[in-house]
Amino acid sequence: MNANHQFKAPFTIGTASSYRDYFPYHTHSHYEIYYFRGGKANYLINDRIYVLEPGDLLLMHGMTLHKAHADPEVAYHRTIVHFDPHYFQQQIQPAYCDDLLAPFRMLHNVRLQLRGEEQQEIESSLSKMEALYNKQSPIALQRFHALFLDLMLQIRELCEQPLQAMPAFPSSKERHVQSVISDLEAHYSEDITLEHLQSRLHLSKYYLAKTFKEITGMTIFQFLMHRRIYEAKLQLIQTTKSITDIGYESGFKHPSHFSRAFKEHTELTPEQYRKRHQLGQPGRHSAKEA
Repeated sequence: MNANHQFKAPFTIGTASSYRDYFPYHTHSHYEIYYFRGGKANYLINDRIYVLEPGDLLLMHGMTLHKAHADPEVAYHRTIVHFDPHYFQQQIQPAYCDDLLAPFRMLHNVRLQLRGEEQQEIESSLSKMEALYNKQSPIALQRFHALFLDLMLQIRELCEQPLQAMPAFPSSKERHVQSVISDLEAHYSEDITLEHLQSRLHLSKYYLAKTFKEITGMTIFQFLMHRRIYEAKLQLIQTTKSITDIGYESGFKHPSHFSRAFKEHTELTPEQYRKRHQLGQPGRHSAKEA
């Protein structure tokens, strides 16, 4: 079953058994629960790369840049839940519960590596939730709410002693790609060339370019562009700085280039993006904008 990629407020759930549902590096206003069932895949979350193993559960604050990159030669199987945190808090979470959104808010982005009974319990909950979600009946919706609450209680229990997983890399390639990502995170607002990366990381620029594309599915400069657009989005929403200043601070040398690139990635001008979010309509964006 393929997931429905157009967010239907207040939540969606879907399982994919192939990599046809490819998503680019993206953000969205919903929180995300990503459960990896099988395959061979890396997952990029902002400045960190995870090498996934079956049983991995990722909890993500949607406005952090993220994407999966799966090996198309290996069967890919995952389940994703997107949900509106405000809806969950107001309609599902009982008043007597602890804050069940704390793992998303406080840990921001975390990987839980589930095995044994914990893994079986989470898989069972997700499968039952998806079956109810697809029925689209009033009673099924109520049962879905109950199971979703139980899932969030399970997650909260798993996060009682929060551990921000350290990346485990099976080869030097992943380590080197992580080094590139960390360098870009520190210098994205600057003028960056392959020569700069080669000098700072002491690795051939040709090796870095080839390996980065192999591991992430995108070029170094595609990643850099997404990072700059992401920074611009945050500043447009969170500050009152001028569009020109935001462009410069996000790494764009010319205002015209910033406007063209931003519209190409979001289908909106920076002015339109700021106005839409100031009007409280963050959920009404296209898949490309995310």
